[in-house]
Amino acid sequence: MQAPAAAERNKGPILEVLREYAGSDAHAGPGVLRVLEVGAGSGLHAAHFARALPQTRWQPSDIDPQALRSIAAYVEAMQVPNVLPPILLDVSQGWETWGGTQPATLDLLVSINMMHIAELRCTEGLFKGAGVLLKPGGVLFTYGLQLRVPAALRHGWPDQPPEQRGL
Repeated sequence: MQAPAAAERNKGPILEVLREYAGSDAHAGPGVLRVLEVGAGSGLHAAHFARALPQTRWQPSDIDPQALRSIAAYVEAMQVPNVLPPILLDVSQGWETWGGTQPATLDLLVSINMMHIAELRCTEGLFKGAGVLLKPGGVLFTYGLQLRVPAALRHGWPDQPPEQRGL
């Protein structure tokens, strides 16, 4: 099992916000909430969030086979019954390749620390997939550094006022 220190540090604060969208108070309808986590990495978040949100059916995914093994190990070690086996998913590919997920069937699509490290086509794929796969009222939940600043604009930061930064 991989154990990234950042995931350990941020799991609590992320869960607090996730509860607003997937907690028992936020979920008025019957049945489980379907969650797809794109780029689940080690699996620490998937296991932690699913344990804290038992009304969810959590589908972790990643493009890295080593991450898939780590996810499976976390789920087994923490004995979390509402986490599905991890699936290989390349978010830059069309939603049709996303493990059989059908249109308008997800309540929550989660992406943690992916957009700022992945190629732009991955972020584009995430948003395209969200537009098709989320139910009406479903939520695309992202976490991570979301601003990319070209090197040419970084010169003088943060001393320059915003209008001089090119933003």
